This record gives sequence, C-alpha cells and structure tokens, in this order.
Amino acid sequence: MGEKKPYLAVLLVQSIYGGMFMLSKAAFNGGMNNYVFVFYRQAAATLFLAPFAFYFEWKNRPPLSFVTFCKIFFLALFGISFCLDIFGIGIIYATATLAAAISNCLPVITFFLALLLRMEVLKFKTVSGIAKIAGIVACIAGAATLAMYKGPHFNLLCLQHLSGSHNSQGIISHIPSSQTRIKGCFLLFLSNILWGLWLVLQVRVLKNYPSKLLFITLQCFLSTIQLFAIAVAAERDPREWELGWNVRLLAVAYCGIVVTGVTFYLQAWVIEKKGPVFLAMSTPFTLVFTMIFSSILLCETITLGSVLGGLMLVGGLYSVLWGKRKEEKMNDENSLKAEADRECLELKQAVRAEPKGPLLV
Repeated sequence: MGEKKPYLAVLLVQSIYGGMFMLSKAAFNGGMNNYVFVFYRQAAATLFLAPFAFYFEWKNRPPLSFVTFCKIFFLALFGISFCLDIFGIGIIYATATLAAAISNCLPVITFFLALLLRMEVLKFKTVSGIAKIAGIVACIAGAATLAMYKGPHFNLLCLQHLSGSHNSQGIISHIPSSQTRIKGCFLLFLSNILWGLWLVLQVRVLKNYPSKLLFITLQCFLSTIQLFAIAVAAERDPREWELGWNVRLLAVAYCGIVVTGVTFYLQAWVIEKKGPVFLAMSTPFTLVFTMIFSSILLCETITLGSVLGGLMLVGGLYSVLWGKRKEEKMNDENSLKAEADRECLELKQAVRAEPKGPLLV
C-alpha cells in the first residue's frame, strides 16, 4: 500500500483541481463577480496559511530586504493577481472543460519561458530536443483547435445544475459561441503564460528568501491587497460582495483552503517521493475529472473540438516531458562517465608517482 500512496495522492490532487474549475464556473454562472470571487479566494488562502507560516518558519525567517520585497510584490501582482483575474474572465467566456484542457499547456509554457530566459537548453540535433520541439508544436496546435473548432456535441448525464435547476435551454446556453470561445481560450492561455512565468521567476527569488511557506503566504497576503483594490474599482455594488450559504461560499472556501492548502502539501510530498516529472505527467487527469464533473453537475456540453484539442495538449505535454526526462538521463550518464574517467586518471597518476624500491637479486 505504501508504494501506491503517491499514485493515490496525484489522483487526489488532480481531482481537487478538477473541482476548482467546476466550482469556479458554477459561482460565475450563479452571477458572482469574478474580481470579488478572486479576492475572497486569496483572502481565505491567506487566513489559512498564515498560522502555519508563523508557527513553522517565523522564528528562523531569513532577512527580507527591500529589493526582495519588491520582487515578491511584483511576483504576486503578475503571477497571482493578474493571472487569477484573467483566468476568471476566461472561464466565464469558455467552459470548465476548456479551462482544464488548456491547463495542460502549463508545463510546456514553463519550459518555453525557461528556455527564453536561458534556464533550459534545447539541442536541436538530439532526439530529446526534437521531442521537445514536437511537444511545443502540438501544444500550439491543441490550443488553436480548442479555440477554432467545435464539431459535434456530446451530452452526458446531467443530474442537477449547481447554480440552479437545469433544462434544455440551460444546456444549450452552455455552448459558447465561436467568438466567445476564442476570447475565453485566449485569456485562459494568457493566464497560463503568467502562471508559468511566475513558476520560473520565483526560483530566483527563493534563493534570496528560502523560507517557502512564508514566501507563499506573503505572496497570498500581497495579492489579497492588490485584488481588493481591483475588486473595489471594478464592483461598487455592496450586494455583489455578499456570499450567503450557497455555491459562492462553497467555491471561495474550496478554492482558498482546499486548493491552496491541501494541494500545496500533497504536491510537495509527491515531488519529494517521485519527483516533479511524475507530478506533471498526472496533469491530464484534471481534464478527465473536470469533464465528468462539469458534464454531470454543470450540464456543460462536450464538443469534439474540446476532445481533439485536449488530446493534442496531452500529447504535447508528454512529448516535452519525455524529452526532458531523456535529456536528464543522458546528463546523468555523462556525469557518471566523466567522474569515472577522472577517478581512473587520478589512480594512474598515483601509481606513477609511487617511489620504486631497490631491486632484490
């Protein structure tokens, strides 16, 4: 059973993310303002993480310089505040299934951004390099298919719409028009670019501020302030800020506490046990869970374009990950070979340097 725990953990993580896409879409379908929702979500995440950060890392916290604070502030602004607001607008225009499908681009986008910032290397004449290029092309093709092509529609069993009772007109209304679909896909893709840039750039900031839990909590706190300013500017009606005992409160609590808190721990544990590639390879399960949840509970219609585009994105993801894994193995083998050659050379030099004793006749 111990060997199966990482596999169960990644399935739980991806199902949690699937629930996030579904509940976010349900809250927006119920009329909740996107900017207000994202503010409440980050506020809940901050309140949840702050006690743990103070208890575990406050006493041994590293010094926080003004320059590092500014870097963390802008990381929170672009990587969290703008990213989540753009994501919210995108999922309003699109569907939960489309949002989950485009999320498969994230590892590919992260690799491409790291490549531009010279944190990754792409060797065009190697098999691993060709696999990475093919993955990037497949990712772009999948995103274009999601945005441009619908195809036939498929309706699964719809039990009850989370934002109200369903009917035939409600089901048809959840098929976005071509123009709306393109807008949604573009915004969702843009939010993934910002998220990937956040993942890449925070590596450098963590070198100056290595307390990971305090680092994340500070970003959540700063993004809460930023998102409050954006929400106040965008929504002045006090009634839009009311939650109540409905899907709005459920979505805020789920995204703020379960997604931020539980998945943060589970992902760190899985990476420690199996490595980051193992976690990234489980990303397509989010699409599967979201497609099932949203079809049954949101009455969303699945299109052939969503399925084909999702398959292209998954194929691109695995191609890049395979190339990355193969390149890491080659580097490890070359390092071991170089270490063995160095030890052999040192041994030969030691043998030659040994003084020769007198010959016995």
